[in-house]
Amino acid sequence: MIRFLTALILALGMAGTAQAEPLAKHLFSGKSGASSQAPASYGGYAKGCLAGGVQLAQKGATWLEMRVARNRNWGHPELVDFIQTLSRKAAKMRGSNGLYISDMSQPRGGPMSSGHRSHQIGLDADIWLMPGANMNLSIRQRANLSAVSYRRSKGAFVNSRWSGYQHAIVRAAAKDKRVARIFVFPGAKVQMCKDEKGDRRWLNKIRPWWGHHYHFHVRLKCPKGTRGCVNQAAPPAGDGCADAQKWVDNILNPPPPDPNAKPRKPRREYLMSDLPNQCQTVLDSR
Repeated sequence: MIRFLTALILALGMAGTAQAEPLAKHLFSGKSGASSQAPASYGGYAKGCLAGGVQLAQKGATWLEMRVARNRNWGHPELVDFIQTLSRKAAKMRGSNGLYISDMSQPRGGPMSSGHRSHQIGLDADIWLMPGANMNLSIRQRANLSAVSYRRSKGAFVNSRWSGYQHAIVRAAAKDKRVARIFVFPGAKVQMCKDEKGDRRWLNKIRPWWGHHYHFHVRLKCPKGTRGCVNQAAPPAGDGCADAQKWVDNILNPPPPDPNAKPRKPRREYLMSDLPNQCQTVLDSR
């Protein structure tokens, strides 16, 4: 009996220690600035961190950070340069003076306290599909401005707001060699497949995913020469248009549920021990 009670006390003590370990998202979201290290992305897009992050200015000649209070306008220097370059292209398009930028990464990347599972290594950015018409909005005005949706029928089709601008800006982003893939809602991908009359190779990078009808999500490849950064597997060969059409078909005519499907396990929140070893150094750096 005494041995049993002793073992029980030890087990409860160990469980209490595990529960007391803070979640990685609380540690990384508590950092207000970048680490004093050379820029580097460690781990994968949904399990990693960012060393030496660079902050995108909340306002530029051709871009605006829309949710400044979130402090999620940080990234690897390649991402910051990509956004600035794309914004200049957007400013030359009809009806646009630049880009409205939503979330990038936290100052040191890592899991976020709310929202994204990815955006952890400074190579992801959400860009509004809505053209940046007014580049002189105050921070308060931006916080109160809502993005608009471009989907219809639960994402099976684009709505009347969709125009040549959305096609052109997503195409311009995809043609940048640094881009690995871009996420949009299924109907947008199908519409772009129908409308593109020229070179279709860029369509391979456009991948349908749930949501993404207010913005498009750009993901860059790991910068050349970096160590510890894990690229996502490349998209399948081809333009991906048939696959996107299947998404749309399943939205319009949902397949019957699989009676043998196992229930999804809830996603476990990451501890520091789940992240690459370098992330502890990133977190501890001044």
